[in-house]
Amino acid sequence: MNIDIGIDGKQREAIAKGLSRVLADTYTLYLKTHNFHWNVTGPMFQALHLMFETQYNELALAVDLVAERIRALAYPAPGTYKQFAQLAAIKEDDGVPPAQDMIRKLLAGHETVARTAREVFLAAEEANDQPTCDLLTQRMQVHEKTAWMLRSLLE
Repeated sequence: MNIDIGIDGKQREAIAKGLSRVLADTYTLYLKTHNFHWNVTGPMFQALHLMFETQYNELALAVDLVAERIRALAYPAPGTYKQFAQLAAIKEDDGVPPAQDMIRKLLAGHETVARTAREVFLAAEEANDQPTCDLLTQRMQVHEKTAWMLRSLLE
């Protein structure tokens, strides 16, 4: 079927591929955050347990928004662990790190998603794809704010 939303097919494909990377990074960060929520220990347990819960809930909603934007561009959204592992710049962790390392790893993850989103933003902006630009702007704001909050815990 012909797609005529005012964005060239090659541009839609490039944007969808970029959004697939954002989706993979976001989902991987979601899993990491949920894992850390379940397994955090130590004197900061209560604060981190609640903070991580807030963060993974936000990420769970975000993956749906990103996947639906990929679908609106008429491309399939990746949805398997195998696909996410191939696309994500964020890697999974083995074992359960100490709480301070959890904070560092989540901080690095949020900064990674912000960078990935910023890269994709350029392609969306060039294609005059305002819905994707809006989505990516919102995602960058969330990830940069969360990174700042996590960074503050390490000072």
